[in-house]
Amino acid sequence: MEKTLKLSAILIANQLDIKAIKSFFDIKPFADTSTELLYSFGNDRYHYYFNYGVVVFAGYSEEEITLAVKSVQNYMRNPVLSWLRDDHEISVVPNSEMAFEFDQLIVDHLDPKVVRIAMFNLAQSVALDQYHAVSENLLTEIKGFTRDLEHTGKLNISRKNMLKFIGKALNTQNDIADNIYIFDAPELVWDDEYLDSLHKGLMKHFDLRVRFSEIEYTLRIIEDNLSVFREISQHRESNILEWIVIMLILVEVLNLLITKLF
Repeated sequence: MEKTLKLSAILIANQLDIKAIKSFFDIKPFADTSTELLYSFGNDRYHYYFNYGVVVFAGYSEEEITLAVKSVQNYMRNPVLSWLRDDHEISVVPNSEMAFEFDQLIVDHLDPKVVRIAMFNLAQSVALDQYHAVSENLLTEIKGFTRDLEHTGKLNISRKNMLKFIGKALNTQNDIADNIYIFDAPELVWDDEYLDSLHKGLMKHFDLRVRFSEIEYTLRIIEDNLSVFREISQHRESNILEWIVIMLILVEVLNLLITKLF
């Protein structure tokens, strides 16, 4: 019997308190770790929460999704005002080959493990969209500084603001390292050839490795620019210190001359 299951992955916050959400629900999760929390509510209806701020719903209407997000709003850290979202469908066609269409996954059967792998990869895709946007914004800021450097010969950014910018870039890199599991397959695919093929197929379908590499490349460019900026800043501070020393020497000389004359 053919049927279709809709998946909706939504970035709702910068972080979700997984431990608090687990305490909030009265039922036992289908699967949980320190970073993920999956609930099955029967009839192919699932909630999948990730600590990096993404929640994935399977088998829910728009109204139900809105209510479900509101129910966990107290466990969001830095909620996102404009949700980042991606929808995908799982179509079950008995005796069919696994296939990956534009916005549809075709499988020959449906069980919680198949749904979990699909939800997991969709969540990773949405997270990569967010990190891509953040890294592009950082790069745009960097280009603004380099344009000023080209036109004026000066770096128009204070040391404090530069350190804050460096902190923002480093935090982005750390978040990606903590939350994106491009090179680590979920444990449930290790001993299941079908799930392993599904996971690898979805990674390729969503271009997860390619997009991850693009973000890494952008962050490397940012890091190289920041290294140059730090050198310029240190040189600028060194010049300032040299002038301070020169002024102090001049003051001492003038003081000595005045003492000798008067």
